[in-house]
Amino acid sequence: MHNLRQFLACGVALTLAASAGSAFAQAARPTAPAAAAPATIPTGPVIPGVCVFSNEQAIGTSAVGKFVQERLKQIQGQVQAEVQGEAAALQADEKAYLAQRGTLSSDVQQQRELSMQQREQQLQRKAELRNRELQATEQKALSRIAVEMNPLLRQVYSQRNCGLLLDQNAVFGANPAMSITPEVVRLLDAKITQFAFDREHLDQPQAAAGAPAAAAAARPQR
Repeated sequence: MHNLRQFLACGVALTLAASAGSAFAQAARPTAPAAAAPATIPTGPVIPGVCVFSNEQAIGTSAVGKFVQERLKQIQGQVQAEVQGEAAALQADEKAYLAQRGTLSSDVQQQRELSMQQREQQLQRKAELRNRELQATEQKALSRIAVEMNPLLRQVYSQRNCGLLLDQNAVFGANPAMSITPEVVRLLDAKITQFAFDREHLDQPQAAAGAPAAAAAARPQR
């Protein structure tokens, strides 16, 4: 039961949008040069054929990117409510047991403690599973945005006669006129603003995979 108290003290940590690899977190986080540079930093001339693009900025500022971010927060809140609700119920059962432990036989004590320990382990596994599901949900949603955005990026790249495309986050600075990010975002907003998605369920494919095998085993051989 010490594990349960430690588990609850950690707040059943479930993180998604704030993860280091999140495109949304990167879009909201200014780069070091931009933060340190003065507001009136001069820019050099536009280099013909050289364009810059920020994938994180495009996702973070587009209508569909903002929708996905809010939807992910909703799903995360549902997961937190589920896991924390079960953790609170288990904590209440632990307190009730501790209050009456002195009146119980040693056999009953062992049974009760074993049962709660098993529930703790199950809850920990569920929390870890939900965390992986949240991460998978985010990645799938970002992949959908990429599918919608990549043709637009190629279109703008061609229209602007770009001979070289640089990652905006990988260069110290660039003339704003060389950025094709705003144009890509404008086209993306005109194409799609939202799409329906729910939490990924990583425990279902295993069950689904077992069904055909079971059906094949039950099918009479000819």
